[in-house]
Amino acid sequence: MSINKSNILFIINPISGGKKKSSLPALIDEHLDKEKFVPVYTFTEYIGHASELAEEAEKKDYDIIVAVGGDGTINEVASKLVHSDKILAVIPFGSGNGLARFLNVPLNAKKAIALINTATYQVIDTAELNGKKFFNMAGMGFDAHLSAVFAGNKKRGLRSYVELGFKEITTYKAQGYQIEIDGESYDGDAFAISIANSSQYGNNVYISPKSSLTDGYLDVCIIHPISLVKLPVLAFQMIMAKTHRSSLVKIIRGKHIKITRNAPGAVHLDGEPLQLAEQLEIKIIPASLKILSN
Repeated sequence: MSINKSNILFIINPISGGKKKSSLPALIDEHLDKEKFVPVYTFTEYIGHASELAEEAEKKDYDIIVAVGGDGTINEVASKLVHSDKILAVIPFGSGNGLARFLNVPLNAKKAIALINTATYQVIDTAELNGKKFFNMAGMGFDAHLSAVFAGNKKRGLRSYVELGFKEITTYKAQGYQIEIDGESYDGDAFAISIANSSQYGNNVYISPKSSLTDGYLDVCIIHPISLVKLPVLAFQMIMAKTHRSSLVKIIRGKHIKITRNAPGAVHLDGEPLQLAEQLEIKIIPASLKILSN
């Protein structure tokens, strides 16, 4: 499908991925097709600001709203565009860029702008966890714990995340879960549980290689309790996109998921941590977001 619109708003997170973006409007002005688009730029000033800007923009005559940042910024903007006539576009500037990578959106800003010029979009599934939307990946267990710890870390970027991960993984213990997927029960301990709408966390690290954004399903990825000596095996399988064949991971497709934990704790939605209660309910929202893709 293609579109031929004119009004386009860029919502720019100035600190995502640890990269400055003060010169980005000039770069966009240089490479955006002005015969198709009239651009407007706005910068976020605090956590949640992108959501506020997107909610306001959804009521105005913008045809395309561009999230410039990482998966967290995309989440804030996209959450206000579900079931909207507005079209989401992405210029990825995050640490992982999981959703952008899945959609084949270039990580190079100039090439991402060139993709916007084509104005080609698809309609993808989205999801909710306890009423809060996510688009790429949600999770609990170790990855949510790490996201919560990383949120308080002064250093940003992939290197800092990996270093912190090695530190935290030596003391983290598997947790107990009661899981119901479309009425079927799967109970036991898990190192982590990821709810995958797309295939990867980011940085081409795949937890659910066969996931699709357009199949009307979520993939529940249960990482079994794992010893430190097996972690390199799991890491290799993720990098090689082989986790669907792994004995360390169980992947179950479903539309309606209920999870009960032993205690309240961290979860993450598209990499952004928050604290939620023991009871979690996750639902797929089929064909609910228009987004530019390659």
